Amino acid sequence: MSERTYDPRGRAPLRRLYRWILAAAGMAAVGLGAVGVFVPGLPTTVFLIVATYCFTRSCPWLEERLLRRRLFAPYLRFIDGREPMPRRAQVTALLLMWASVGTSLGMLAAARRLPAWLALAVLAAASVGTVAIFAAGRRRPRETQTTGAPAVAADAP
Repeated sequence: MSERTYDPRGRAPLRRLYRWILAAAGMAAVGLGAVGVFVPGLPTTVFLIVATYCFTRSCPWLEERLLRRRLFAPYLRFIDGREPMPRRAQVTALLLMWASVGTSLGMLAAARRLPAWLALAVLAAASVGTVAIFAAGRRRPRETQTTGAPAVAADAP
């Protein structure tokens, strides 16, 4: 028997099923992200992040294909970590995010439909988003010109 088909624990079919499920979930997320491009209020980036996660673990070639699509490239440009998010984009994202959070919380509070736990959850989620935006703006290690690999310190093992 070849090593490819033999699994002493019988897990190969489960892995294959898991990959198919992840690929299907990724395709569904891409579909929702595509709708979100044209429908205001429906998030696009979140669905595309979920899709890249699913594709990375199931079909890496689908992830590459998604990253190369002209429709989705602007949403995924800074996701791979090769390029830092520009300062202007950070400021814009933070201002719009916190304006949306403030408006939503204000409207819910005015309608007397804002329990304390919900306000705390929304503020916590916005804080996590703020940290993520700042993390996307950090400089990445320079890559060498010849290999494309990250530069390594001389004393590294």
